[in-house]
Amino acid sequence: MKKIARKRHIIKTITWRIVGTLDTIILGWLISGNPLVGFKIGGLELITKMVLYYFHERAWYRYRPNRKKK
Repeated sequence: MKKIARKRHIIKTITWRIVGTLDTIILGWLISGNPLVGFKIGGLELITKMVLYYFHERAWYRYRPNRKKK
């Protein structure tokens, strides 16, 4: 079960980052008027946010306030 959960978290991380990065690229482009600026911001954001999201997801997976300790 833990291996499946990790794979699921990784897949969710990647697919969400695709959506989020496209949004960032478009916003960067619209705000700056320069598509290259949008792609630069989106490229950097892709890496940082994917790592942050993965650890955020893992923390929430482990957080269970009503779980009885063994």
